[in-house]
Amino acid sequence: MFDKKYEERLAAWVDFRNQLETSDTPFEDIFNFYNRAPLVKIQVDPYDQSSWLDPWRLLYENKYCDFSILLGIFYTLALTTRFSDSKFEIHICTNKHKSEIKYLLFVDNNVIGYDPNKILLKNDLPATLLIEKTYELDIAQ
Repeated sequence: MFDKKYEERLAAWVDFRNQLETSDTPFEDIFNFYNRAPLVKIQVDPYDQSSWLDPWRLLYENKYCDFSILLGIFYTLALTTRFSDSKFEIHICTNKHKSEIKYLLFVDNNVIGYDPNKILLKNDLPATLLIEKTYELDIAQ
């Protein structure tokens, strides 16, 4: 999808969201989808919501950093009927033992971003993570 023209990317994204409605493995599918995104070091500032691209601008620019991939995953899930009533939050965390920053997307009780290509439950996150910032997300924002 990411190697197509903008209009084709939009159509492919709609098709993908439609597939998620009935998928037995929606999180695995979304990992596979975004693992093919073209990566850059920094696309948006995680601490400045005004720099966050909306879903259409994100698709148009077609460059993804670790944080904007989480935004893409949020937009993709939130724009499905299946996940439309889910609670979404982004947490910026520091692992106090490794001095690394983690960007996490909470989808109800599921956590995306701690372990690549794997969903964790909130209760399974290590106690070494310190939450620096939390954003409650709403697609209507």
